[in-house]
Amino acid sequence: MPFSDEQPGYPLLEQVDYPDDLRRLPLEKLPRLARELRAYLVETVSRTGGHLAAGLGVVELTIALHYVFDTPRDRLIWDVGHQAYPHKILTGRRERMASLRRKGGLSGFLRCDESEYDAFGAGHSSTSIGAALGMAVAARLEGIRREHIAVIGDGALSAGMAFEALNHAGALDMDLLVVLNDNDMSISRPVGAVSNYLARVLSSRFYNRVREGSKQVFGMVPGVRDLMDRWEEHMKGMLMPGTLFEELGFNYIGPIDGHDLQMLVQTLQNMKEMDGPRFLHVVTRKGKGFGPAESDPCFYHGVRPFDPETGEQQGGGGGRTYTSVFSDWVCDAAAADARLVAITPAMCEGSGLVRFAKEYPDRYFDVGIAEQHAVTLAAGMACDGLKPVVAIYSTFLQRAYDQLIHDVALQNLDVTFAVDRAGLVGGDGPTHAGAYDLSYARCIPNLAVLAPADEAECRAMLQTAWVHEGPALVRYPRGTGPGVAPSEGLEELPWGKGEIRRRGRAVALLCFGSLLSLGGEVAEELDATLVNMRFIKPLDEGLVRELAAAHRLLVTLEENALMGGAGSAVAELVNAEGLEVSLLQFGLPDDYIEQGTQAEQLEEAGLTRERLLDAIRRRLSR
Repeated sequence: MPFSDEQPGYPLLEQVDYPDDLRRLPLEKLPRLARELRAYLVETVSRTGGHLAAGLGVVELTIALHYVFDTPRDRLIWDVGHQAYPHKILTGRRERMASLRRKGGLSGFLRCDESEYDAFGAGHSSTSIGAALGMAVAARLEGIRREHIAVIGDGALSAGMAFEALNHAGALDMDLLVVLNDNDMSISRPVGAVSNYLARVLSSRFYNRVREGSKQVFGMVPGVRDLMDRWEEHMKGMLMPGTLFEELGFNYIGPIDGHDLQMLVQTLQNMKEMDGPRFLHVVTRKGKGFGPAESDPCFYHGVRPFDPETGEQQGGGGGRTYTSVFSDWVCDAAAADARLVAITPAMCEGSGLVRFAKEYPDRYFDVGIAEQHAVTLAAGMACDGLKPVVAIYSTFLQRAYDQLIHDVALQNLDVTFAVDRAGLVGGDGPTHAGAYDLSYARCIPNLAVLAPADEAECRAMLQTAWVHEGPALVRYPRGTGPGVAPSEGLEELPWGKGEIRRRGRAVALLCFGSLLSLGGEVAEELDATLVNMRFIKPLDEGLVRELAAAHRLLVTLEENALMGGAGSAVAELVNAEGLEVSLLQFGLPDDYIEQGTQAEQLEEAGLTRERLLDAIRRRLSR
């Protein structure tokens, strides 16, 4: 049917439920579709919150990829997933966007069980090239002819595993297309008519036919083939920033304007006809088409619900966040000791280091998405007398586990880990939940592990860990605490000691970190003893013995996987010493807690006042 650009609303977008519908549109209608898709994205995310700027930047690229390639048969793998909201809208999920990041709704990331168009589940960065290469290998072994496209951002390309995959892909000579979405212009020259023209030429069927034919003809003449290869690489290297990728075995094309749909479609169609590893460099603008996001793409990377006219975000009040407590502490501690340096793997804003970076630029190190390097960098600094603080999310520290053991703990180096987003994280769901750090850190020799119960304790605990001579990890949750105002000083806590907050009878609740408030409610109802354990390692063994001698039942409570966590530390002590006391452990179950509010996630995990009371009473009645 005919389409009119004068129609209000989303008349074109509403007729594109799946990529098959998109491919039936004439090429000249795609810019209108891009405008509608961008407006729809702003409208929906303004109500739900979520990732915005990255998706706005890839609207045209998303349309072009689905227009040219036969998805889902052709495998389209988006790195991270926060750039994939336009992809979700065009692949049968437009009507469900109102449920984004909510309990039972669409994931904010990619999930294979959500859509056949999500070829690979992703919430962490830099996995796309390796996954696409694995699929390409499978296709070759199965004798299947299909395309494999990995879309990766310039930030994600900084991770070592991305280059590991590039190196392997070039060696295997697989049919693989890597699309670099360069939205910071950090490794590219300005895009313009010349580079667009070169991209068209170098991706054209004629050029590549001549290129391959010449190699076949002159390859028989001694020395000429090598001369031709060197000439081609020197010519392309003089004109384009793709020499590195060519050396890795990829046919590099670009950079091209990622908002020019005709250019994108033509280049992708040409590259689809090529064989082997191909690399397309596309330059986009993060936040494209929405003024506030274009002006401050970092601020609008992840947003709360906002006014689509002004961009003003809603909510966000309700007290101090643990992240802001860390931000103040690290600046105050740095003012008191010039040895303090701060390191983060591309999470300056999320980890609370914006102020530190401004006040101490020479002592601030953002290593990019390179968690392994962040930890080993800290180890090297500690070897020569600095006292580094690594600010990192719990779920991202998982990616540097070997470095945590081998480079820091084994050498007993003085590195402090400020581990944010420990526990459940709400709408980001299981990919970003810090559910395992107590389990994976507690078993490492030399590493101290601490968990604050409130904001004031968080500040004191960071200072305690930092002055400790050796590796120490402080884990604290996302969002706000119970409202205990921190002091302005640099006070320390007694090392390795818990505290009794309330004395009661029969039952002692041993709380590790963020669930102390919940434990307090249960303790009041049961007239139980309430203990803020503070330290997971070293465990306050003397206090546990004292509690075991005075109570019938010890109850441990933590916002961490039950397996191997703080409760397991208590159980090990009880068993090792034969303490005559019953033990009941509460924590996160052996399952992935799906997205929702943090309160909904705690309920799903069984960590509510009613569930705890019921379980404790049933144990006491035995």
